[in-house]
Amino acid sequence: MKANIFLVSILAIGGLLVSCLPQEGDPDTTAALPVKNLINLAYGTHPRQVVDLYLPANRHENTPTLILVHGGGWMEGDKSDMNPFRDFIRDHLPYLAVANLNYRLADAANSPYPMQLDDIQALVAHLNEHREEYRLGPRLGFIGVSAGGHLSLLWSYTRDTEGSVQLVCSVVGPTDLLDESYRTASDPSLRKMLDLFGEDEELLMAASPRQQVTSDAPPTLLFYGGQDPLVPNSQGMRLRDRLSELGVPHEFHFYPNEGHGWLGLNLVDSLIKLKSFVEKRLPEEE
Repeated sequence: MKANIFLVSILAIGGLLVSCLPQEGDPDTTAALPVKNLINLAYGTHPRQVVDLYLPANRHENTPTLILVHGGGWMEGDKSDMNPFRDFIRDHLPYLAVANLNYRLADAANSPYPMQLDDIQALVAHLNEHREEYRLGPRLGFIGVSAGGHLSLLWSYTRDTEGSVQLVCSVVGPTDLLDESYRTASDPSLRKMLDLFGEDEELLMAASPRQQVTSDAPPTLLFYGGQDPLVPNSQGMRLRDRLSELGVPHEFHFYPNEGHGWLGLNLVDSLIKLKSFVEKRLPEEE
């Protein structure tokens, strides 16, 4: 489940937004701590368990971290796919630390669940263990695209025992593996991805954000396209309805003529909404 064109285009759109989004002032050259980038930082022992960690200038003990989770149908993809999001955040939300991670990829012998959630868990544990060294606070946010959106939602809804996640954003992420449209899917490429989870209903339920969400879930931002060939409309809409039932703060943005990612004015609209949501839910100071 990829949205590469969507991601790459953020680089161009981000430049246009310089003139239409509120801008931060120039970096404070007297800041006690400069910008620091830690590339391919290991958070585990597997070669895929690495993260690019971008630490902002003048960070402090309450600086929040936004974790980026790439897509690729749970079996492909790389953290570099999320670099356009990384650049947009660093340009327009420069007070945030950004953690752009790789995780172990699934195959016929290795199910995405719970392996990939365990990798996110290991990253969060690493950040907590080194919080004083990195000068970061406990507050977290997630942005995931496609399969990364699914993983971001699921970890935030089921693994955040400390209440650290202040927001989670899914861009075209699957939400319910028990959805009839998925259970009966016949498209070979889609079937190959879904079959990674097997057929056990208890596991499929445990691996479905919509089935696991509770009233304690963090504020949730959802973006979906009405013509998406990989993620049926029911995926985003049924999670939206469940969030409403539970009273979880959320925004649902639906682009009826878009597919598994989009360009142009709708992308500008999405990025403006993303920036506003992050500023509200993950402010610089709290």
